[in-house]
Amino acid sequence: MSLHEAVTGCTDAADAGRTQDLDQAAVAQYEWGGVCVVGASGSYDLYSIAPLSEALEAAVKEHSKVVLDASRITFADSTLLNLLILTRRAVDLRVAAPTQQLRRLLDITGVDTLLKVRETVEEAATC
Repeated sequence: MSLHEAVTGCTDAADAGRTQDLDQAAVAQYEWGGVCVVGASGSYDLYSIAPLSEALEAAVKEHSKVVLDASRITFADSTLLNLLILTRRAVDLRVAAPTQQLRRLLDITGVDTLLKVRETVEEAATC
């Protein structure tokens, strides 16, 4: 089972990729200082997690350390938390610059104790 299937419960990316939010999710992947960075923006829930899930799955296959730039995530629910936990099992995952909403979600669920959360992409990439 792929990471995408575990998070969404869907084997067809088109089914999981349907978004019901006006705040469309978007993902960009790049390297910074030799580290893979996945930049996420927008709202993440069951219907919009597919692009991020697929980007993290691809990064896990090619890199031993991955930074999620979470500075532009406007909304996240347990679907994103599940993805982060599953990704952390597969790779050295760092979460950089989480928004206030995401930081609160990580804090109240205790997931911040499982992840390496840093203030900037630079700090996450070098720690």
